[in-house]
Amino acid sequence: MPSKPDDLLPSAKDFMKKLASAEADEAAKAARLQGKAESEKRALLKQLERPSGVSDDARIKRAVAIIERAVRNGKTEVELIRFPVEVCTDRGRAINQQERGWEGTLTGLPKEFYDSWAKYFRPRGYKLRAEIVQFTGDRPSDVGMPACRTDRRGGMCKTLFECAV
Repeated sequence: MPSKPDDLLPSAKDFMKKLASAEADEAAKAARLQGKAESEKRALLKQLERPSGVSDDARIKRAVAIIERAVRNGKTEVELIRFPVEVCTDRGRAINQQERGWEGTLTGLPKEFYDSWAKYFRPRGYKLRAEIVQFTGDRPSDVGMPACRTDRRGGMCKTLFECAV
């Protein structure tokens, strides 16, 4: 017995309702994921604002392990720390503009890291720079601090350990 076309073919309006429902489901899923990501970022910021409780010896050992792994893998630069700009008092503006004194805008764990670098690594010839490594839209979102070593004249080297004479 043949079927009626009306039974086989839904109206365009029915398909539009299905499409709207699917779009609403996707939007709800995206909102849930965005909420979860914001919650995780708030937890990370809270963690970064507190002292780490890590001793200088442990911090040095961690940094050396990162540097050694980079050298073994033939890397010429190594990012020692990365953090959201919200940890800076100016949301990364001084770092983005490469202003002198940018380190004064650091707080929490990144400040602790910088102070440790200044105390132990700088006297041994290591250089540290801060740079915006990720943007969200047109705004800075993450800061990275790669390390390298200076040459004998105080200039920047191309690699972490090999310096021009």
